[in-house]
Amino acid sequence: MPSKKISIKDRVKGQLKKVLDPELGVSILDLGLIYEINIDKDGVCSITMTLTTIGCPLFAQIQSEIENQVMEIPEIDEVKIDLTFDPPWTVDKMTEETKIQLGLD
Repeated sequence: MPSKKISIKDRVKGQLKKVLDPELGVSILDLGLIYEINIDKDGVCSITMTLTTIGCPLFAQIQSEIENQVMEIPEIDEVKIDLTFDPPWTVDKMTEETKIQLGLD
């Protein structure tokens, strides 16, 4: 059976799983901080994301790590991050495994 090719978007998600929230030590993907991922034909990856709190002082660190991880994908030439607080983040956006890991379930 031939192996299914992993989409660029799924590879971006895989890279984002490696980006940990500096305070919680949990993947930003599993925390539910990533709202949308779009990749255009020119290799620009646009990521819409939020933070657990408005004014989080660690955004620059998280942003840099996102850019470093996603740029490892050969088809990606640029990463754009759009920070939004609408809708606001809640613990409901976390995966069940993350809720359990953080003792919230």
